[in-house]
Amino acid sequence: MNECNYASDGVPIKVNRVFDSCSDRDCLSGIPVHLDCGELPCSVNIVKARCVKVEDICISIEPVPFNKGFFSIDLTYRFRVELLAYDKACDTPALLTGTACASKSCILYGSESSTKTFFSDGSHSGADSCCCETVNLPMASVSVVEPIALETKICMICKNDDCCEEKGCHRQRAVVMTLGLFSVVELTRPVTVMVPTYEYTIPKKECCTDPDSPCDVFEKIKFPEEQFSPVTLGEHDCGCPECNGCGEEC
Repeated sequence: MNECNYASDGVPIKVNRVFDSCSDRDCLSGIPVHLDCGELPCSVNIVKARCVKVEDICISIEPVPFNKGFFSIDLTYRFRVELLAYDKACDTPALLTGTACASKSCILYGSESSTKTFFSDGSHSGADSCCCETVNLPMASVSVVEPIALETKICMICKNDDCCEEKGCHRQRAVVMTLGLFSVVELTRPVTVMVPTYEYTIPKKECCTDPDSPCDVFEKIKFPEEQFSPVTLGEHDCGCPECNGCGEEC
């Protein structure tokens, strides 16, 4: 048998191993929205969130001093915000757009490595922090779902982040939001592991298109009975004052 045949035992593959991870339910409050139009128009008295999306996440990693293998991860979220602005509650709203930023940090274990890795495409991992000392940082990744706008209001805030306790601090009207955000942060490193394998195979399923007509497809859809049976309050609520109406037990 060929000594290079790993099919019976396993083959080595390069993967990114997750050394540590955490999940968070963050309530980010007091986030000012920087409007694309500049200052909030004086006539606007009511604002509502129309859409909030995570536009970008800036990630910074640093080793934790005196705690080898652990790393501090600083995150700055940048949100893209769409608002509905009303002069009066019964008026047709105007669309305002802007950005908002919020920061947080966490500490995770990412193991240690003092190696340098060079690739044929010219990239490499590992850097010299000082003479004869190499720091090979792990890779951090952040997974998020789109945030939930919990509150949107108009407040008086200090312009340009000036200290409001100092004399001459200029205050202006601005939109301030409270966002709920679910996230998962992971620290990974590339490692080589052995995995069991099987012989190569070709898919048995044939490629085809759906020959059914639109009416045939419609006939296969289940009748939406729940849409014709409105749910009563009692089916949503457990009936006690402590119940929040979200199906949670009292």
